[in-house]
Amino acid sequence: FNWNAAIAQDPFNDCGLYFASQFLHYSTDCGDSWEILSPDLTTNDTTKQKQGESGGLTIDATGAENYTTIVAIAPSPVDEDVIWVGTDDGNLQLTQDKGKTWINLADRLKGANPGSWIPYIEVSQKNAGEAFIVVNDYRRNDFTPMVFHTDDFGKTFKNIVNTDQVRGYAESIVQDPEAPNLLFLGTDNGLYISIDGAKNWTRWTNGYPAASTIDLKIHPREHDLIIGTFGRAAWILDDIRPLRAMAANPEIVAEEVALFDAPDAYLAAYKSYDGFHFPADGIYMGENRRSGAMLTVWRKPGHQDMKKEKEESDEDTPAAPKDGKATFRVLNSAGDTIRTFSNKLDTGMNRVYWPLNRNGVEYPSRRDRRPDADPPGGPSVLPGTYTILMEFGDFSDETTVTVKADPRLPFTMAQMEAKDAAYRDFEQVIEKATAGFNQLKEVRRTMKRVSGAIENLDEAAQKETKDKMKALTKEVERLEQLYMMPNGLKGIQRSSDNLNSTLGSARRYISAADGAPNQAAQRAIAKAKKDTQTVLEQINTFMSEDFKAFREHIEGLDFSLFKNFDPIQMNR
Repeated sequence: FNWNAAIAQDPFNDCGLYFASQFLHYSTDCGDSWEILSPDLTTNDTTKQKQGESGGLTIDATGAENYTTIVAIAPSPVDEDVIWVGTDDGNLQLTQDKGKTWINLADRLKGANPGSWIPYIEVSQKNAGEAFIVVNDYRRNDFTPMVFHTDDFGKTFKNIVNTDQVRGYAESIVQDPEAPNLLFLGTDNGLYISIDGAKNWTRWTNGYPAASTIDLKIHPREHDLIIGTFGRAAWILDDIRPLRAMAANPEIVAEEVALFDAPDAYLAAYKSYDGFHFPADGIYMGENRRSGAMLTVWRKPGHQDMKKEKEESDEDTPAAPKDGKATFRVLNSAGDTIRTFSNKLDTGMNRVYWPLNRNGVEYPSRRDRRPDADPPGGPSVLPGTYTILMEFGDFSDETTVTVKADPRLPFTMAQMEAKDAAYRDFEQVIEKATAGFNQLKEVRRTMKRVSGAIENLDEAAQKETKDKMKALTKEVERLEQLYMMPNGLKGIQRSSDNLNSTLGSARRYISAADGAPNQAAQRAIAKAKKDTQTVLEQINTFMSEDFKAFREHIEGLDFSLFKNFDPIQMNR
């Protein structure tokens, strides 16, 4: 047996297994018993089987260095009698009667060196006579990438790898079961893709390294590309259906912008893992797929020049926005826009993620939101089907996303609806609190305008007005500190007494509940409402008395924005 002995599952028997030495072995009972389905399928070259004659070197006692062995088994999922086998000494064997008779097709692989390894065979999901044969001979310093294709049970073969486009010897290949023109090729130099049936190959560089790519599979349910590397890493390329759509309809590549169908999204719950916590790099952990709804957007390369082309053309040419941002609107089943967000699009394929939330409310903050900023994000949406509308300059497209609850959690729709209702009720409290703080910010802006406008007053009037502004500013600072800590403090400063802390605490209690607010959450909400009412009463008093008096003082002054200028006379 080879150290990496070939193994395969029978597509027609869940407990059927193929395993290989120099023979093909088969089990119908998940490995409890075996039968041999073939003669020796290798060259059985005895000159390559003398491991013990090591020239004085220590013999490999692990049994890893066997030669003339089978390294690839590919049973057809279309015809249970068709099985392809590849060996490490150059044989390509085929049976069409489940092992009764075999034919060696090695001499039909034109251009392959005799004795090359055949480590990988990909069979068609639709045609029993179609297969992709990976051949490599790097062990003898030939690094030419070679993959042979046949659709007539090996009567003819064609090398489908263009050496001008592919670097590194070939190691694996997979054909998409739904779009046959979509192919992924693993080489010693990374991953390559073709959407036109191997006429052209492009190296995949986005997020995947130039690693030795020795195995490829397409998940039948999730439509993900699963990648295994020689470095013992497992990679997942999420949802290849956009590439599948391009392979099925090449005209998509010519479109300026396209939004593809989105996979289902889950309101997934995450928790800290068991065992070591925060061990730096002591224990390696893979990353989860990003949460939220995954949206795939195509932007045609060269699209960024469309605006310039439009300006130089007399025609009504569609154009992309100058900032390169696309706007996404999420609509619920009633057609109401519940979330708006933007994302900058690069050329080529883009992945944009909607975190499955609706628009939220703005919390009290000293910072002013940018005029072009997205609305603040709010709580998670409820399970259901949502429409995503995308606008990109003059272009638009849409898709739908089905949002599902986490199937591991026992929450009912009634619980989730009760929690959503609690959020919406509490957001009204936050809006009132924010409105109060925004009035204080407007007072500051007003005093800044007044400060510049009174420069032309006489000295006494200026002093009186500035004294009033100083007192007013002091009161504004006191009211602001009811919301948050003073500005400019150094280090970590916390206070559980200010309103922002109270609002944040109540929101966290609502989030922690499985459904409608529990007793602890109800108390936190009640405290937040009471504290908000107390703060707003003080702001209302300040605005109706102190600030009103200051306004009346300013409006009663007789001043101009213009200085008086005396004529300039020259002495004669």
